[in-house]
Amino acid sequence: MRRSDRQITDNEAIDIINNGEYGILSLVASDNNGYGIPLSYAFSNNTLYFHCAGEGSKLDYIRRNNKVSFCVVGKTEVLPAKFSTKYESAIITGLAIEIQGEEKREALTLLIKKYSPDFMNEGIEYINRAFDKTTVVKIIPESITGKARR
Repeated sequence: MRRSDRQITDNEAIDIINNGEYGILSLVASDNNGYGIPLSYAFSNNTLYFHCAGEGSKLDYIRRNNKVSFCVVGKTEVLPAKFSTKYESAIITGLAIEIQGEEKREALTLLIKKYSPDFMNEGIEYINRAFDKTTVVKIIPESITGKARR
């Protein structure tokens, strides 16, 4: 990290991830170009989870090269008079792996708890209906880093 004075602790980076609303998944496309896509996610036990359809570019790219990064931007504030910005962000670098069975069900439940906590019963019913049509991917972190100007 070039600006080591802005590096934050691992716990602060994990807090940004836990409190984030969405993140950007970055992959290598089939033509070796970069590919980034915003996603909702859940983070638990040092693992990040997201869901998607059973086919598409995102899964094609992961199946070809499962090394990914996932960036979450927390609070920001533009400082016009200083030509700068207050910010906080965290980046997970790791391996993306499709999951099945009970781990998949638990990950989908985590997503419901994060985004629709007042609708758990309906969310569980939704998971049951869509379970076989939904793909869940976990990212196993190789590193988690964070940076901030506060």
